[in-house]
Amino acid sequence: MRTGKGGIELSHDSMELAFNSIYTKFKLHYYQKIFSRFEEREASLTAVETFCAEVICGLGEPTVNTFAKFVSISQANAAKKIQNLMKKGYVRKIQSESDQRIFHLSVTEKYHQYRELYTSFVGEVVERIHSNFSAEDVRNFERMLKVIDEELMSELNV
Repeated sequence: MRTGKGGIELSHDSMELAFNSIYTKFKLHYYQKIFSRFEEREASLTAVETFCAEVICGLGEPTVNTFAKFVSISQANAAKKIQNLMKKGYVRKIQSESDQRIFHLSVTEKYHQYRELYTSFVGEVVERIHSNFSAEDVRNFERMLKVIDEELMSELNV
């Protein structure tokens, strides 16, 4: 235990448990929405394809090589996964203007609609944060999130 700003007792373990609980709830909500779509129609992406598309989206517009290195698979395996995502309309290749030999991967609007299953819940939670906390608490929380994103998780900055 240590004392944080404002004299609040902070426990590393309790913060870790709370963070893991929140992360798990976001994932569970996303999976719940994906599975609920199975009733309406056949799933359009496999779990692995979903993860691959999420990585491509998260990396910005990586090359096949950058994607393959990031997920630690061979270029041939990466190319196969990307080809499947392209056939289903979730990923496209964009030729580099500066070097015609290079192609970047980009997720499509179809993927963004699929991803909306997750991001809409994030928006709902943000609205609840604004409703339940003071403006100062919200500003501090936003500042903390930015520091976590930009500085404390810098090995994943892309």
